[in-house]
Amino acid sequence: MVQLPTLLGSKRLRRRGSQPMRVRVEGDSMRPALVPGDWLLVRRGAAVHPGDLVVARLPGEPERLIVKRAQWHGDDGWWLESDNQRASGRRDSWDFGPVTDIVGRVVLRYWPLLRRAR
Repeated sequence: MVQLPTLLGSKRLRRRGSQPMRVRVEGDSMRPALVPGDWLLVRRGAAVHPGDLVVARLPGEPERLIVKRAQWHGDDGWWLESDNQRASGRRDSWDFGPVTDIVGRVVLRYWPLLRRAR
């Protein structure tokens, strides 16, 4: 997951006190929902609910961001899981436990506009 410059165009998102950001998906851990090369709009600091896709800081490597599905919130933080548990290099809460450093919630996948069936 790569963090890119803040997206400036969305007044509606900024009005609610959050700062949108965009990220590009790398890796296969979120297939089929997300594939490498997808671009996502993320609302920083947004409320998270079970089932939401979120961007979080990778525990032990806070400079790296990950995209995962929020499963449940416990006393120690959010339990995050990959949609594709068989992906090579997959890392989620099964590896590092609950996560407290959630950057934001994925609002939409905006690129590519259409995805070809494979």
